[in-house]
Amino acid sequence: MGASTHDIFGNTAGEPATPGSYGEAPRGHRLPGALQLGAVRLRVANLARSVEYYTSVLGLQVVERVATRAALAPVGSTRVLVELHEVSGVVPAPRRRRLGLFHFAILLPDRASLGQFVMHLAENDVYAGAGDHLVSEAFYLTDPDGLGIEVYADRPRDTWRRSGRELMMATDPVDTRSLIQLGSETKWAGMPATTVMGHLHLHVGAIEKAAAFYSEALGLDRIVWSYPGALFMSAGGYHHHLGTNTWAGAGAIAAQPGEAALMEWTIELPDESSVAAAAASLGAAGYAATPDGRDLLTADPWGTALRLRPLSR
Repeated sequence: MGASTHDIFGNTAGEPATPGSYGEAPRGHRLPGALQLGAVRLRVANLARSVEYYTSVLGLQVVERVATRAALAPVGSTRVLVELHEVSGVVPAPRRRRLGLFHFAILLPDRASLGQFVMHLAENDVYAGAGDHLVSEAFYLTDPDGLGIEVYADRPRDTWRRSGRELMMATDPVDTRSLIQLGSETKWAGMPATTVMGHLHLHVGAIEKAAAFYSEALGLDRIVWSYPGALFMSAGGYHHHLGTNTWAGAGAIAAQPGEAALMEWTIELPDESSVAAAAASLGAAGYAATPDGRDLLTADPWGTALRLRPLSR
């Protein structure tokens, strides 16, 4: 079966989401459509336990391991998607009332790979939530420290629809039967080499402040803004490189130093001039942006750290 044709408000059919027909650009600086997401850095309690989970369940491979740190990449690739940092005394991430990471999302290259991953989870009795978002099909897991993970595959862009200027998204049941049928044709052998970090989703304190920082100051386009308590943003017309939500509730606070948490996430820009332009825009809006070699470090209003890194040398 294909994706359903309604969004979260029951709008049906919609219009073709052709390039330029949806989204709202920031008024000033706009990030280049060629951006990519880089690695997430995670604070964990037990490195050996986390490495076992990320390799055996998720299918990543260790490409570097020293003392209390491990870097993991897809099989056959050296592109690091996850860095694990063991910190003594860390306790699991609280399930509620914490700002910062909701989940990071690993994007598989195609639906067949997602089907193989689902078969792998079933064979190893690993529980996962699921959602058909019209633009993608996703499965949700929690690592040993309580950190949220999404593994997903996109639907072809020519199937995406819009309602007005917003991309149509929903949370519907996944057609798991057809995924399993597709996945049964080839056995899962780990994350394919072309797997990438697809998006981040963060708990924030206020949608308006998230829009001010991530869209108006940093330069992401707003793509979906009517989803209850959430705002989805991207560059280049993608459904979202970043989701933000207020679902942690009033009074939620940043993750504490003794809790498992997202330490930092990364946006990779085409070149140093792109990083410099982002730095200037952030500075003009009153946000701190600190050079770190060729990279730039900043943080959102709730302290979630972001690294901007140029791809070209």
